[in-house]
Amino acid sequence: MSMQIASAPCCWGVDDVNNPHLPPWQKVLDEAAQAGYQGLELGPYGYLPLAQGRLGEKLEERGLKVVAGTIFDDLVDPANRSNLIRQTHEICTFLKQLPELSNQPGKDYPAPYLVLIDHVHGERSLYAGHSDKAPRLDNVQWDTLMDHIRIIAELASREYGIRAVIHPHAGGYIEFEDEILQLMADISYDTAGLCLDTGHLYYSGMDPVTWIRDHADRIDYLHFKDIEPKVFENVMASQVDFFDACARGVMCPIGEGVIDYEAIYQLLQEIGYQGYITIEQERDPRDADGSLADVTASLEYLKRRGFQNEF
Repeated sequence: MSMQIASAPCCWGVDDVNNPHLPPWQKVLDEAAQAGYQGLELGPYGYLPLAQGRLGEKLEERGLKVVAGTIFDDLVDPANRSNLIRQTHEICTFLKQLPELSNQPGKDYPAPYLVLIDHVHGERSLYAGHSDKAPRLDNVQWDTLMDHIRIIAELASREYGIRAVIHPHAGGYIEFEDEILQLMADISYDTAGLCLDTGHLYYSGMDPVTWIRDHADRIDYLHFKDIEPKVFENVMASQVDFFDACARGVMCPIGEGVIDYEAIYQLLQEIGYQGYITIEQERDPRDADGSLADVTASLEYLKRRGFQNEF
């Protein structure tokens, strides 16, 4: 069994590329390598300098391979379509220029992936985790969201051979159980796979073990997070904006929260999952000085439980 662990820039608080407090991208590369990672996601479009040839060299210097690029943007607004298409071309072009990843036997669609995330909308963010209160899309808006996913996924596959995977995310319009089930009904596995995230599933009222088991045939890629129980209880009780909750420390290093990674490891063995798993721990970027210790602790915890990070 081969389950290899990577990291992502959101562990350093990189979610909104317009946030003035983001750490330098070189810090993320340096500390990911220092913590012992050999794999990394690109993070949100516009953070790492894809148009500058030196990024590939900087990754290679640090022994880092890229497992995925991400479109973390508004997938609902029809006016954003041309921007989404442009991002798809630029991210996939960059991914195809990188050295190939090691063979992943048994994978229908090997990495690197293009992760599609409907970004955190203001009107939903206050209701992240609250399915009964969160505003929902009407039929026309939902159809536009699905159409954008199909356009991106088909473009990435047809022109670049890159597999798109859809990531349900707290505060986006693909978050809750009914929305994910409808997504799977509307988007075939031939078009795009799933990237399930243990932390976002838990945050939004779902059991990660159950969801990974029940939808194993749709999963191409996984994200691991952990949830600090006391902070989570408080933010759920007071209906806190999702990124404010992250700034309060609702995401914690793997193994220090409520998610049962012993059970997840056993489940992944049972279902024969092979491939990449990326650790994420959203935080305020002004707290990025604590990132190295946290991403190191998460990796060491998973290695002790049988996961590997040798690429």
